[in-house]
Amino acid sequence: VQLQASGGGLVQSGGSLRLSCAASGTTFSNFAIGWFRQAPGKAREFVAVTGSGRPTYYSNSVKGRFILSRDTVKNTVTLQMGSLKPEDTAVYYCAGRAGWHIRYGADTEYTYWGQGTQVTVSS
Repeated sequence: VQLQASGGGLVQSGGSLRLSCAASGTTFSNFAIGWFRQAPGKAREFVAVTGSGRPTYYSNSVKGRFILSRDTVKNTVTLQMGSLKPEDTAVYYCAGRAGWHIRYGADTEYTYWGQGTQVTVSS
């Protein structure tokens, strides 16, 4: 199973970016796909997750600003990020696991990881 993250970049505060995570080598529909981020000097933190037949969950810090969607035909998950703030600056990682886990916000529960993509929000 491989996850390929893309779409990061530099944007001004208040702007938008779209991140994509493309999965290969698996039956994507059975996977939970999450996004995490890690800012310099900080621990990796949960951003959002989508699972087959499950609601989409967001961290409180991004709720109302980010939208996560999945395309089971294209095997991709898209994180649409809006109203970006400087504190959203981080390396963003997509992560996957077969099936759902109640501890969906814990990065240790994910088996597969993409390479990370940098998001920088300038003030």
